[in-house]
Amino acid sequence: MNNTMRAHLRLKTGLDFSETPPQRDRTRKGLGLSLSELTGRLTELSGQGSHANLTLACDLVFDAQREGETAAWITGKESSFYPPDAAERGIDLSALAVVRCPDRRDHARVADRLARSGAFGLLIVDLGAKGDVSPPLQSHLAGLARMHHMAVVFLTEKADDAPSLGSLVSLRGRTSSRREETGRFICSFKAVKDKRRAPGWVLEGMYHGTPGLC
Repeated sequence: MNNTMRAHLRLKTGLDFSETPPQRDRTRKGLGLSLSELTGRLTELSGQGSHANLTLACDLVFDAQREGETAAWITGKESSFYPPDAAERGIDLSALAVVRCPDRRDHARVADRLARSGAFGLLIVDLGAKGDVSPPLQSHLAGLARMHHMAVVFLTEKADDAPSLGSLVSLRGRTSSRREETGRFICSFKAVKDKRRAPGWVLEGMYHGTPGLC
């Protein structure tokens, strides 16, 4: 992000965003999960293993940037999020705010802080296998998502039969990936919970296998 954007976000959120590497290729084809489908609601992408989650989250960041929205990625020190892989997926790292929290319990609180600023169109909150979000905080984030026309996306690692983060999650998708004989990967998203329309719909997309992603 440029100095003006960095100063604006620092003023809005009280957080400092350090320099990030420049962008690479801005062309990509993927699964096609629309950012507009997630706007104004809490979404949970869950699966066993992080590759499909990270791939779909990168797609959403790409779409947000293409639409002129500011995105933030909240993660931990030991996260599998790797900026060079994101750049290979077409993400402009200079326009992506990345916040690394030492404690996973802080992820949702940082998301709330950023959401209250009204400066973001997309928040990716990487909770991993053990992260959680309290019902009051979910309620506050859901209200802020509607108020600011923003998408809040939680990434979780859990079994298919595990419950969602809570009743305020409007859309939950089970993510997975499989390798094709050609060396490419198929990533899939199956809606197991959807408050806007009937669950059960599925999206699939082919990827070239950027290291660390599908």
